[in-house]
Amino acid sequence: MSHLNPSIHLILVPQGAEYRAVCQGLRGVSHPPSVLPVPAGPIPLARHLQKLWEVGVVTAGQSVLVMGVCGGVAPDLAVGDRVVYQNCATTTEDGSRLECDRALTEQIHQHLMGEVRVVQAVTSDRVIATPADKQQLAQQFKADVVDMEGFPALSLLQSWGVAVAMVRVVSDDSQHPIPDLSSVFDEQGSLRPLVLARALIRQPIAGFRLIQGSLRGFQQLQAVTRRLFIPR
Repeated sequence: MSHLNPSIHLILVPQGAEYRAVCQGLRGVSHPPSVLPVPAGPIPLARHLQKLWEVGVVTAGQSVLVMGVCGGVAPDLAVGDRVVYQNCATTTEDGSRLECDRALTEQIHQHLMGEVRVVQAVTSDRVIATPADKQQLAQQFKADVVDMEGFPALSLLQSWGVAVAMVRVVSDDSQHPIPDLSSVFDEQGSLRPLVLARALIRQPIAGFRLIQGSLRGFQQLQAVTRRLFIPR
């Protein structure tokens, strides 16, 4: 397999540093798929996807790749590890779980053989900061990683006849705390820089670890994007 350009019509990635990392990874790619920044969080993302559907940017029959960083909740996942989702659950209501598109996921897995781990994910409406909370998620939902966009993306896109696969990079592990980031995103899913800065200052050791992990995650996100779309 040379590359995934013909297979992927659209890449969705959280706005900001994650979006920039994916765009950097696509530099030099001939005829790259379109990349769209999306807001963070289940509700802002759902609203945004609905708008993309209404204006015809997202259409039935497309193959969409969701990318970004995630938190590791399984103890054997380390910062910088690349993962491809098998499925994703939600922490709301009954903990429903949806499967990613099998054919597209298998194609990606084969392309990245030996460089990526197939995982089960869970989507939360907040950043999970403590090892205890991550352990609880792992046990309750049989999850390896946690994100803030996976389940609503799967739910909406699949209901519209869109094939969905997800590739992410672990930016924080299950062993160490990160700062409390519960208020760093506004109602539109945009980052509040001053709130983030205060959170980092209040917990400097955890903040330093978060910064290091994020930089490593963005670096690997750029690298895995390049691996997916640059012909071998």
